[in-house]
Amino acid sequence: MQITITDVHKRYGDVVALGGPSFEIPSGSTYGVLGTNGAGKTTLFELLVGHDRPDEGRIDVGGIDVAEAGHRVRERVAFLPEHAGFPPAMTGREVLDVHARIRGLSARDERIDEALETVGLSEAADRAVSGYSNGMGRRLGLASTLLSEPPVLVLDEPTAGLDPRGVATFHEVIERIDRETDATVVLSSHVLEEVERLCDEVAILEDGRLRAAGPVDELRAAAGDGVTVEIRPAGADDGAKRTRERLLESVQALGEVTETDETIAVVCDREDALSLCSTLDSALIDRFEVREPGLEAAFHDALATAGRTREDDGGGDAAEPRTEVRA
Repeated sequence: MQITITDVHKRYGDVVALGGPSFEIPSGSTYGVLGTNGAGKTTLFELLVGHDRPDEGRIDVGGIDVAEAGHRVRERVAFLPEHAGFPPAMTGREVLDVHARIRGLSARDERIDEALETVGLSEAADRAVSGYSNGMGRRLGLASTLLSEPPVLVLDEPTAGLDPRGVATFHEVIERIDRETDATVVLSSHVLEEVERLCDEVAILEDGRLRAAGPVDELRAAAGDGVTVEIRPAGADDGAKRTRERLLESVQALGEVTETDETIAVVCDREDALSLCSTLDSALIDRFEVREPGLEAAFHDALATAGRTREDDGGGDAAEPRTEVRA
């Protein structure tokens, strides 16, 4: 189900939470909303699920104006907030049964079993929530949103506070939803690698304004021609220092060089990267990897472009610079 956000404004007193972003979220996509703290992501989500109304502008979900839809928006949009808690004495199955009854769902037992299976909690369904890990609690929250089989899922920082295993499991669940259903999934995250893995397209917000929007691959490509060559020097401990020195001499003139204890990374033009890889002495290298610009580069490029535009305008905020890429 397509979501269309058109010139949405929201102000709280003197604070402008949203200053007119406009973009579309394609039906059936997994869409990421990125931004620094205070960028307006949570405000946008609250408007999207009908918890508040915009001062100006419009948000349509499947052609229905959310601000005017009332309870009908709940039939289309399910929301998992960043902090969702459940009574600790109840079992996971009991929690979902309460949610199913509140929504008046038919075939409750079957829907509960399907939701538990989708999020990987079937075996823990009859355990008290007090014994759930943070990751299991987040997956139970997701199961509660899946009960009504909504066409739109809105997830606010869904993996915040999870350990690496919990994050990986949650990612697998989101990928399964994307693969096996037609649901449109909208999520926010501060972890750019997470968004890069899960999302087809993204919108980047800053200070309530849209700075960039489009397919992840095209935003990465628009971020520049630089690539990163990461080199792991060869050699035993006694020869490693000299090997590293020789490698550094070879790459210093080709781009920006950074070092860690184990690697040397060079950010350079694609042509220089090809030359570098072909001319380095293989005896000095254990292995190397060439990486294209990631979403992090696109994110910082979008914010930097906005900053330069504000400076050119004399520090004003009237303009809304943005990089918009469409397939």
